Amino acid sequence: MTLTYKQTELFYTSKGIGNPLVFLHGFLESSKIWEPFIDELSKKRQVICIDLPGHGKSGNLNPVHTMELYADAVHVILKHLKVEKISLVGHSMGGYVSLAFCEKFPDLMERLVLLNSSPAPDSEEKKINRDKAIALVRKNKKAFVKMAVSNLVTKESNLKFEKEMNELIKDALSFSEEGIISALKGMKIRTDKTEVLKAFQGPKYIVASEQDPVINYTEIQEIAQKCDCAFKSLPDGHLSFLENRTMVFEFLHFID
Repeated sequence: MTLTYKQTELFYTSKGIGNPLVFLHGFLESSKIWEPFIDELSKKRQVICIDLPGHGKSGNLNPVHTMELYADAVHVILKHLKVEKISLVGHSMGGYVSLAFCEKFPDLMERLVLLNSSPAPDSEEKKINRDKAIALVRKNKKAFVKMAVSNLVTKESNLKFEKEMNELIKDALSFSEEGIISALKGMKIRTDKTEVLKAFQGPKYIVASEQDPVINYTEIQEIAQKCDCAFKSLPDGHLSFLENRTMVFEFLHFID
């Protein structure tokens, strides 16, 4: 389904009734990553999956997609669906958006799950790497996407999930250069949301992977403790929805 927001088409899916669970994907991903979870979870609740602007089938809103701008787009869809209270699951960049949403629309929040994500802002080194990534996208989008997606998981996972990884890459290659760069710029300037996470009074969970190349495992453990989050440990890389699908599925049943 699509909704027009600021002359831009936003894509989302909704299945099931009541007790809404909202999924937000990460950078270079789309709502497709949640498809293996939808049928079973939607038997007992409403499951909403959203393509963030510049990703999947959603258009671009701005030259810089801040996490707050993404959060506004999510809010417009939820308002259209007349949703009142939500449980929000954000993978990677989707987690950054989830925290921005939590800060802007706290009255809508019931539960929060950060999957391979963190409230911490980019380090100075990461900001430099964002600029390098933007330059590479402009020079050779295909090379950047292949490298960026492959680097999210271990060598073993790249082999084990070769078909699925190729599908992720194929999907990401369909995104516009503008959409990819807008996200990189937005992530680079995102603010520290640790205090937002700490202040959130509802059930909150951090799911982290021991071999995640993006989110430092030790650091996110410390953040979880500081912010009074329940902590779930997984064994593999950054794409837990793929590498540890069964464990993530069981966890999503558990939170309710």
